[in-house]
Parts: sequence; structure tokens; C-alpha cells
Amino acid sequence: QVHLDESGGGLVQPGGSLRLSCAGSGFALDYYAVAWFRQAPGKEREGVSCINRMDNGQTYYADSVKGRFTIFRDGATVYLQMNNLKPEDTAVYYCAATFKSSPGAWWPDANEYDYWGQGTQVAVSS
Repeated sequence: QVHLDESGGGLVQPGGSLRLSCAGSGFALDYYAVAWFRQAPGKEREGVSCINRMDNGQTYYADSVKGRFTIFRDGATVYLQMNNLKPEDTAVYYCAATFKSSPGAWWPDANEYDYWGQGTQVAVSS
């Protein structure tokens, strides 16, 4: 099966930081747009951030995380650096990938992505 592997979740106090990692299992992500989604209990899956294919590299963020989260690539891995975490950031975080490019108009739509990770839990609590 083709899937993504993400890691880096955990428990952190408000104001703390975490870095999530995403890598393809058996394939490289260079020419895939990669996004991070999150889903809290009782809520719909929410697009958090997206980075375009490596030859473009444009990034996109939900308004709720702008200035706090940064998505970037380092080799075959895509990261989500999360700073100044808030309790409302608590959720299971998933990475997703698609071979499509130019995601500006559609990146928050989970239906646009073909490959998904199993999720990593982020909990922000005092």
C-alpha cells in the first residue's frame, strides 16, 4: 500500500512547540503537494497548511495558524513546525499528498489528496 508516515506529536503546554514530520513510504515527496490536516473530536477535518511541489514551493496556511506554524521541506521529509501552541490546536494531525500542483485554490479540501498518513496526536494542555 502507498501511504505516508508522520510523527512528532505529543503533549505540550500552551506556548510550547512541536515539530511534525511526514515522509512517503516507498516514494519521494519532491513532486507532490503536501498538506497537513487536523481533526479534533466532534469536528470536521481542517486544512492547516500546504506546500507545493518542490519545483514551486509556495506555502499556504489557515488563518488560525498564520505566524505560528511553518511548513517546509528538508530532503525527502516535509515538516510542520508549530510554535506558540494553543489548547485549540489539540487534534490528531495528518499529512496528505497529491501529485497535482498549483494547490492555491483547493489545498484545504481533503478530497484533493490521494495519500494519507495514519495521524499523530497533538495535545496542548496546562
